[in-house]
Amino acid sequence: MAEPYGEHAADGHRAPLVSRSAEIRRLDHVLDGMRKGGGGPAVVDITGEAGIGKSRLMGELCSRAGQRGTTVLRGRATEYEQHIPFQPFTDAVADLDPRVVAAFPALAEVTPVLYGAAREPSPERSEVDRFGLHRATAALLNRIGGSGLLVALDDMHWADPASLELLDHLVRHPVGASVVVVVARRARQTPVPLDAALTRGVDTGAVLRMGLGPLAEHDCVEGLTPDLPRGEASELYAASEGNPLYFLTLLQAHRAGAPMRRLSKAGLGSLLLDELTPLTPEQRHVVEAVTALGDHATPSMLALVTGRTDAELKADLGTLARRDLLRTGAQGRLTLRHPVLRTLVHDSTDPWVRTGIHRLATAELARTGAPLAERAHHAERSLTGWDPQAAAVLTEAAEQAAQTAPASCAHWLAVVLRHLPHTPEHRARRRDLMLLRARALGVCGGLRESRDLLHEVIALADGHDDTAADTGSRASAVVLCAVMERHLGRYAEAVALLRRELSRSPGPSPSATVALGMELGSSAPHHTSYPTVRAEIARTLSVARVLGDEVAEAGALAVCALGEAYEGDMTAAGGFARQAAGIVDALPDSDLTGLCEALGRLGWAEAFMNRFADAERHTDRGLAIARRTGQIYLLPHLLLCKAHVRIQTCRLPSALELAEEAEDIARGIGSDELLAFVLGTKTHVLVEACPPGDPRPLATAEEAVTAAAAGPGDNWWASIAWSTLGYAALISGDPQRARDALLHAGGNGVDRLQPSMRPLLLEVLVVAALATGDADSARLWAERACEEAEQLALPVQRSAAMRCAGHVSLSRGDTTAAAGLFASAAETSAQCGAVIWEAYSSLLAASIPASADGGGSAGAAWLRGHQLASAGGARMLVGLAEVVRPPVTEAATGPQQLLAALTARETEIAELVAEGLTSQGIAARLYISRRTVETHISKIYRKTGVASRVALAALMARRTPDRP
Repeated sequence: MAEPYGEHAADGHRAPLVSRSAEIRRLDHVLDGMRKGGGGPAVVDITGEAGIGKSRLMGELCSRAGQRGTTVLRGRATEYEQHIPFQPFTDAVADLDPRVVAAFPALAEVTPVLYGAAREPSPERSEVDRFGLHRATAALLNRIGGSGLLVALDDMHWADPASLELLDHLVRHPVGASVVVVVARRARQTPVPLDAALTRGVDTGAVLRMGLGPLAEHDCVEGLTPDLPRGEASELYAASEGNPLYFLTLLQAHRAGAPMRRLSKAGLGSLLLDELTPLTPEQRHVVEAVTALGDHATPSMLALVTGRTDAELKADLGTLARRDLLRTGAQGRLTLRHPVLRTLVHDSTDPWVRTGIHRLATAELARTGAPLAERAHHAERSLTGWDPQAAAVLTEAAEQAAQTAPASCAHWLAVVLRHLPHTPEHRARRRDLMLLRARALGVCGGLRESRDLLHEVIALADGHDDTAADTGSRASAVVLCAVMERHLGRYAEAVALLRRELSRSPGPSPSATVALGMELGSSAPHHTSYPTVRAEIARTLSVARVLGDEVAEAGALAVCALGEAYEGDMTAAGGFARQAAGIVDALPDSDLTGLCEALGRLGWAEAFMNRFADAERHTDRGLAIARRTGQIYLLPHLLLCKAHVRIQTCRLPSALELAEEAEDIARGIGSDELLAFVLGTKTHVLVEACPPGDPRPLATAEEAVTAAAAGPGDNWWASIAWSTLGYAALISGDPQRARDALLHAGGNGVDRLQPSMRPLLLEVLVVAALATGDADSARLWAERACEEAEQLALPVQRSAAMRCAGHVSLSRGDTTAAAGLFASAAETSAQCGAVIWEAYSSLLAASIPASADGGGSAGAAWLRGHQLASAGGARMLVGLAEVVRPPVTEAATGPQQLLAALTARETEIAELVAEGLTSQGIAARLYISRRTVETHISKIYRKTGVASRVALAALMARRTPDRP
């Protein structure tokens, strides 16, 4: 919004852009890519030290973009406002046409980005979580980026944590072909998460990094000081070390009469402060007020905090502008010439002067109804001791930011706690604020800090458990602390904490006993196994029933159902699941606020039992309640359960969306083990959704294993990560690595693999063994799969066992038995709607040479498998179908029949693909955008069932020979 910071000549006019021709050419290429509809980076990362010209280059880019008709939004982060949520984005979108904003369907979800915080609480606000806000913001940018959108964010090394998370989302999920985000930052001051996100983007090609170095002496001297004697200019250049800000500052001091011996880069601070020497005390105070007020430095606010009349202030501002100390930006805001100057002025201002300015600003912003986040910033900086009014502003702002900016929430609560008196009358308030802060820390990556704070809460409650509030708070703190320990992979500590609390004398209340028991059911199986806590969970269920608390009873039943399902006792699991479902299905959503996690457990239990419709129904309900009530940390398990169901039922595009949303949240929470689980599920989606040869599944699996390695390494999360690595390795053509990964996950006897899913994982070992020539091991693994599948008595597991036996039969040359087993596996999978396995089994059956029926059954199996895979987005299976297509299908699905479904434009593009033209070449030939071409090609793939350009070209070549 405001005039960008950058190099300026001594007279206050913008200095010419010098020695950046190579960078300008690269940026022009980015703008050309936007105009052509994509093909370039989603983010441009401009790095360099202070004063090197990042902002000046960004300004040039914005100017060039505007000249091409591109919409430009500009924002900046600032050094002393690093806890105002979304501050640089709010600054940028303030340039949007209000009519465009008002027409956006998800306006309520992006309110924190538009205004920094809700202007006033509304019912919708409780439904907005920060990850939904990220997606909604991306949708808003995509909506306004139809003709090209450049979002320029300056000084992002000072960005608040909420903005860093949003930027991370935009790096990992590029908005659209015509939207580019430009980031300027000082590399050495950049927070590690931002640097890591941008570096990942460089590796994937989503980010173009441009590091700015010193200007060349010739360019600097000739471009900025053509009138200065060459010898003097060279001395100034040497002193500045090629930094344009320093060079221009030294030049200004030199022209003001400073002796050359004083001019050095080391003396830059004193030279800049020397510019304040001629000012009157009143003018100096105006500069100090602008420095403290930041984005609130408007003439009206300055008049209030300095006590100057309008006429006096106008005269002061005129003088300061002529001296190029102050600049005026959008909406009448005033700012210093450069952040370096602001830092120097801020640090040289008496603290009590700054405090007084912030106190006056707080009162004025309250009077005008400014957003709480803005008021909280000044309230924090006005505190010198306990101030109930300022503390109330900070607490309210923290509560409002809890869902969308938890790091800011935790910071403001820390400020209040630091000033809150340690007296008995404040003990209850301190405990409640500590609990609230611990929750905020737990969802923004501060797991250890949250855990440590919760230990303080528990210690605070010791000896004071004389009220219901005390005992309830203590139990809540213990449960939440166990959750943090669980996310940190410290299961033994979580279990010990819970058992100690359950055995206290006097014991916890019945309701607290239930809460503690259910968390024990979540933590203990990762530490030992579910059977070790089966009796304790049964007691928890009994207490809930005695209480007549249906919600608690349903929660305990869900724990039992998941525990038994995981262990493979499907009879017991089914009974618990039916009882839990009977309760939750009869309860209204308003009664289920505390049951989101239980709905997730119930969903997973039902998914393990192949009850996919029930699992998705309960998971959807849990997701809706968790979003509405802000229980963000519960979303990953619910999202992954739904993604798992959609993998099994072959709805892969939506499964990938769910897994990516869970990934966003897991990275935000900061739990390595949760991230390992998320990436393991995402790997499974990618294996099925990507065409053969795509490197993404294996890369994601390797990242999952790396995340799991940060924990104990021998728990459920690690097992999942290594198992999916084995699956991905097998599909990528490395059977030996697949075998090693599965044995690492489950041990030599694979007993550590999840019992209820073991037959599916044993199939990976069977195929890997056969691929490496180890027929004996394959036979033994297949027999093990059959035994365990019979015990489980579930369709998906039985079909896996049938395929295991089929692979072994085929390796022996018994094609008749193999074909029968694969066909039976397809039929068995279809019984429960496991479409992905039905399609896979059908294609395996189709791969066997034609039998006595002339290949009719193979042809039918191929058609069924191909149809299911194509409809569900299973590009790996579509690729398999191309490989195993039996000859009999040529008559039923010959080229003419497959191509008949194409539109005239799709046929035209298919012909050009067959000629060998690239997407860009086709776009140029047909005068359409490259993105449009890619969209048509995707539709062609879906209609014809091919998975690559080579396969499409081959299909086109098989058309009627006499076709002209």
